[in-house]
Amino acid sequence: MRRAHRIMAVAAAATAAVLTGGSAAYALGNPATAPSHFRPPADSLGALAAPINLRIGNAVNMDKLNVDATYTSLVANQYSTVTPENVMKWEVIEPAQGQLNFAPADQLVSFAQQHHQLVRGHTLLWHSQLPGWLTTGVSNGTISNAQLRDILKRHIFDEAGHFRGKIWQWDVANEVFANSWDPNPLPNGMNGDDFWVSHLGPGIVADAFRWAHQADPHALLFYNDFNIGGEDGTNAKADAVYAWVKSVRAQGVPIQGVGNQGHLDTQYGFSGTRLQDDLARYAGLGVKVAITEADVRTFVETTDSLQTPTDSLALFAQPFEFDQMLKACLALSSCISFTIWGVDDADSWVPGVFTGEGYATLYDTKLQPKTAYTTLQQDLKLSAGAPRRPGPGH
Repeated sequence: MRRAHRIMAVAAAATAAVLTGGSAAYALGNPATAPSHFRPPADSLGALAAPINLRIGNAVNMDKLNVDATYTSLVANQYSTVTPENVMKWEVIEPAQGQLNFAPADQLVSFAQQHHQLVRGHTLLWHSQLPGWLTTGVSNGTISNAQLRDILKRHIFDEAGHFRGKIWQWDVANEVFANSWDPNPLPNGMNGDDFWVSHLGPGIVADAFRWAHQADPHALLFYNDFNIGGEDGTNAKADAVYAWVKSVRAQGVPIQGVGNQGHLDTQYGFSGTRLQDDLARYAGLGVKVAITEADVRTFVETTDSLQTPTDSLALFAQPFEFDQMLKACLALSSCISFTIWGVDDADSWVPGVFTGEGYATLYDTKLQPKTAYTTLQQDLKLSAGAPRRPGPGH
């Protein structure tokens, strides 16, 4: 394409992205900053999903990006979106009150721009990984509930405003609804013991979406949670989230997506059909859907650095459950992204949280692809007949 024509095409696409609620900077993967020599491998997960506009992503550990060459190459070459594993969480963004630290997250955004990747922001309102000054102030009474509300609003405006125009999807609110084991569910299904809900009431979640939209009107705003695709064998939590999204959208709250995390465990049953049905049900409300934190853990030999499963059947179950999650997404044009949580088993959060479990990602502890990787690769090679997603911003 001639230079003048290319400039006109980029400008037209950027304008269209703004008009349709997408980030102009990312409408074409930001060609102005991407190195001309960068081309992801044709058989990479991201490239294979590109013909139907499905984005394949991963959660990135900034302690390893641009430090570990193999890790960095996988992030750059396999994925078309990135999610910050930790560096956009509040404890990192504002470790001391009033002292903002955007440097690690800015580095990830820059990396994404250089590699034609979109960014999922994670997360603005969550009960976990809050800065100590905030939780201590609330617990000792030096921060009142009225002050807490103002602090949250300022935080959302600070962070979403800082990255305005650079984030494709924001996980605005994360894990607010009650699970079957939570002792204090509210009538609307939210967890009454959630930090934000307990102090500011259930309406604070809708307010967070309003503030995020004001701070960055072009980002797609998601509610993100686990067990909202029937993973626990029931639809109780999914029903509550569905009813809430339906209600707040009717009130004009700018929620534009529902993210199902997809943290699975081979010891429990899982229905890909139920997941697909639940994703379709959310999409029926007029929102986008996504798999946002996919991994599949199993029991492993704890003395084995390779995290070898203790049950040989897990070698088949782990890739099968990844396959079922991806196929549920592929079936729906409203499912716009599929994100794995953690590049490799050595970097996974699972062993540190679930005693005796691991083997949860697509790559082993030596950064070699596992059967789960080749399974998703084959699914995507066959996905040309799947419904095409609208482009970013639509």
